[in-house]
Amino acid sequence: MAENTADNSIIIIGAGFAGLGAGIYAQMNGYKTQIFEMHDKPGGLCTSWKRKDYTFDGCIHWLVGSNPESGFNQYWQEVCIAQGRTIINMDQYLRFEGSDGRTLIFYSDVNMLEKQLLEFSPSDKEPINEFISAIHMCRAFDLPAEKSSLFIRLLQKISTGFRFAVNAPRMQKWMKTTAEEFSNRFKDPLLREAIKEIWMPEFSMLLMCFTFAYLHNKNAGYPLGGSTPMSEALERRYLDLGGKVNYKNRVEKILVENDRAIGIILADGTEHRADRVISAADGYSTIFNMLDGKYADEKTREPYEKWPIFQPLIFVGIGVNRSFPDEPLSVSGFSCPISEPVEIGDRVRDRIWIHIYNHDPFMAPEGKTSIIIMLESRYDYWEKLSQDETAYKAKKDEIAQTLVELLDKRFPGIASQVEVIDVATPITFKRFTGNWQGSFEGWLVTPENSYTIMKPMSNMLPGLSNFYMCGQWVQPGGGLPTGIISGRGLIKKLCKEDHRKFRTKKD
Repeated sequence: MAENTADNSIIIIGAGFAGLGAGIYAQMNGYKTQIFEMHDKPGGLCTSWKRKDYTFDGCIHWLVGSNPESGFNQYWQEVCIAQGRTIINMDQYLRFEGSDGRTLIFYSDVNMLEKQLLEFSPSDKEPINEFISAIHMCRAFDLPAEKSSLFIRLLQKISTGFRFAVNAPRMQKWMKTTAEEFSNRFKDPLLREAIKEIWMPEFSMLLMCFTFAYLHNKNAGYPLGGSTPMSEALERRYLDLGGKVNYKNRVEKILVENDRAIGIILADGTEHRADRVISAADGYSTIFNMLDGKYADEKTREPYEKWPIFQPLIFVGIGVNRSFPDEPLSVSGFSCPISEPVEIGDRVRDRIWIHIYNHDPFMAPEGKTSIIIMLESRYDYWEKLSQDETAYKAKKDEIAQTLVELLDKRFPGIASQVEVIDVATPITFKRFTGNWQGSFEGWLVTPENSYTIMKPMSNMLPGLSNFYMCGQWVQPGGGLPTGIISGRGLIKKLCKEDHRKFRTKKD
């Protein structure tokens, strides 16, 4: 049975940030939209879940654009995420502990960071100064706020363009340098290891510099309450504008007639039609399953065949009957060495990353704390293991026991205080979000694909009209801002096609 919709109708696949963002701006501009979502709640990867009295957050550590003076904050206001949000800015980004008893602190304030690094390793003065200088360079860049006057926006764009022109060679250099390549310039072994492992070894250094620039400018704060309240606020904005979300409705196929997208087919066989179809869902599933790969040319296939992704995670939430008043508040927690390497999941590990949520009282009852441990892992390992349900569960239980034992060495007595432990794998992420190989942010920005930062990937497929994509699979780098920028930009493009004035609020 098919359902027909009115002119200017748009079907959007996926109720994550990109899908809801596209829906919000479409509704603002007079389009009639409805979203089809496989899960039973909004947000996609921007989510959290409760286990007993504890909440484990699967997404937000910091939010770019949290500073009201930032140009990007305007976008958060347009989609009604900024309003009523309590933001905290933490002094430390992360701590990197060494087996030799030393601890390297990466401060959010660039001046404190510089002082700490130089005191920690005076012999590495040259690469440290270059790193700090690059952060200062990135601090000067911000999106011009469209709510400013035309004159102010023009001045900002001229100023930004001038800074880009002046700093282009330096930015190109940092963009083409990986964290591993830059780390090799350091003499101190702990500092060298930390620079390499802060994000990913193959990650572009320019993105790391921008992260510290945002932190220093207090433009990457943490929203109290974490991910779910943000996703719910986005959903409310969309529904208030007249949109409709159809939860627990998995899209199986995109309907095409004469190389024109005309609607979708759900898992139950139901058809829904519209003038346009937007997929804000997983890129691989969209291109190769929903469309059977019929509109994938060599350029479209290249990323899926060659580009690295943000590696999927073993994501472990631990609820403990203990507070951590003496642990410094930290954006990303700390990295702790293991006395003897131990096998956890698919590989032997010599350190673990621990994030204590003592900065957010909404994550656990008073006097108790939620702890998150994230470990990179391989999707194919878990895909094979999941074929045997008993073996799959046994491996998750083994990981839980191992991590509690390791935590007890770092915080003696904590093993007896654990009240709940929850282990999610790449298979879990794939099951709930549909993301290809369980990746949590899509394409990793590397020197090979860094050009997409200035010239984004196409949001259309060759030979197929009335179909568009938005989200992390057409915007390398991932993250929540990417979702909103991608959805917003797409609707602005549709307005241009339809000779409409693009609006950012409902009349």
